[in-house]
Amino acid sequence: MKPGRLLRAVTLLFTGLLAATATLGCTAEERPDAEAPPPTGGDAPPGSSAPTTQAPGPGVAKGDPPLPEKLTDQRLKWGPCEARSGTPAPGPSWRCATLRVPLDYAEPRGDTLGIALIKTDTTGPEDRRIGSLLFNFGGPGGSGVDMLPAFAPGYERLRAQYDLVSFDPRGVGGSSGIRCRDDRAIAASEARVDLTPDDAAEEKVYFEDAADFGRGCAEGAGDLLPRVGTAEAARDLDLLRHVLGDRTLHYFGISYGTQLGAAYAHQFPGRAGRLVLDAAVDPEADMIGHARNQTTGFQRALDNYLRSEGRDPRPGSREIAALLKRIDREPLPTASGRKLTESHALTGIINTLYSELSWPRLTEALDQAERGSGTTLLRLADAYNDRDEQGRYGTQGHAQRAISCADDPDRPTPEEARKLLPEFRSISPVFGEFLGWDAAGWCHEWPVDGVAEPPGVEAKGAPPVLVVGTTGDPATPYEGARRLADGLGEGVGVLLTHRGEGHGAYGSGSGCVDRTVDAYLLDGTVPKDGKECAADKRSRQGEARPPRGRTGLGPRHGDGSPGGRSPMGPGGRGGVGLSRRACPARSG
Repeated sequence: MKPGRLLRAVTLLFTGLLAATATLGCTAEERPDAEAPPPTGGDAPPGSSAPTTQAPGPGVAKGDPPLPEKLTDQRLKWGPCEARSGTPAPGPSWRCATLRVPLDYAEPRGDTLGIALIKTDTTGPEDRRIGSLLFNFGGPGGSGVDMLPAFAPGYERLRAQYDLVSFDPRGVGGSSGIRCRDDRAIAASEARVDLTPDDAAEEKVYFEDAADFGRGCAEGAGDLLPRVGTAEAARDLDLLRHVLGDRTLHYFGISYGTQLGAAYAHQFPGRAGRLVLDAAVDPEADMIGHARNQTTGFQRALDNYLRSEGRDPRPGSREIAALLKRIDREPLPTASGRKLTESHALTGIINTLYSELSWPRLTEALDQAERGSGTTLLRLADAYNDRDEQGRYGTQGHAQRAISCADDPDRPTPEEARKLLPEFRSISPVFGEFLGWDAAGWCHEWPVDGVAEPPGVEAKGAPPVLVVGTTGDPATPYEGARRLADGLGEGVGVLLTHRGEGHGAYGSGSGCVDRTVDAYLLDGTVPKDGKECAADKRSRQGEARPPRGRTGLGPRHGDGSPGGRSPMGPGGRGGVGLSRRACPARSG
């Protein structure tokens, strides 16, 4: 997730080495041999609890009418994946399709929406196949169609027994992706808006810009805007499970993907299979609580970075805060000809804290800034904000904001934000002010109300759900993992603790984490609740490791910097944001 505009949960995307994501599309062409058979359920390997009977129909959430046969009996038309946004298609082993879902589950016979899907078949023998393993990489707002092919090398062990499947949730990418501003307006907002307003005039611009962003979302999304929440996405997941032919949902959710997975287990506990929730979102926190959590988490990560440099975190943080204030007064020149603002500098610093492997880049960027150049920090900010070298922006942050504001009924006021600032500054002299303001700015004057009662997480009757938390996670701090495991209920939530750094544990360099998750997904082996895994030395030494999902998208630059997360999401101006997202916001 991102802080305020950093992440809610964010796209976008995670720690670890990020591969540049391939943007994909789905062809409308039907191949005669690519049509999915009627749902029958996956075959179970020996000793597995996977079903062998017909896949049950999609569950009906409380108060919803049943779905019509045109949706429950649909057959997916898998075909070659096309390139999107000028990037190459993912290759012949990947196929794409579109799932039709109701726009409004209260009126399932009304308008429908297309959900973009991507899939690669298992590499193992059919008699070892468990079924489909669905991925959500976070944000909210991250495109699974883009990210799964990029991160798939890290999931080869899982592919030996699962088909790997992902999707663009409603309002994201190929699923009626929401766009609230054009590139020119985003760039103008980045230049105009100070994410840490210093006076009444800057506050006015800050909140006017937030309201303008919301109006742009309402204009661009129309009737979809109030229907992009997590509860609706969980219903889409269950329809997808049914149409794929799986008796139960096997699922791997990262960052915001943990929130979606928990919502699924809550709504459909009898349909839950093996669910891994890595980098867990705190289910008890409201918008201000998430902002407070992320302020704590990012400062904790910065402290750990400073200690790794042999510096005392307290004076070291004050020095970075003083640098940011100097940049606020006088933006730095860069090699691109653009100026590095304080907001850009904050965003660039945040980007590097998602992964310990990025810490050397942070050292380089701060040293360069002290010498009067903002080039590296601006590149890091652009990667986080999903801006390419031609000045084109992605839309993950637009979807991130729309989804998180649909989920959360809280609308903190500017007055409440001002009262928060002393507390937030005491937690973090670097990030506190930014995230304190963001708690109020994220959904300011949002054109639709958030759900009155956000989805719960109690999943009585579900099988054990594996919740993974990392002690040094900046975006979804570790404390939220324990609360999610507890909230799922006794005998359901099982906590695995990774004592390490970064946003997300699987594939981060801990062999213990990887083996534990693999045993759960492949063999159904449930670890003891509270099991702890240390980070392997090789990860701290910066050895290459398999890419994995993150709460955000990978970079569109060639500099190797992590892309935006939210843990994926932008804030409609150029920065990051929190509220109920897994990643800080990015520019929107």
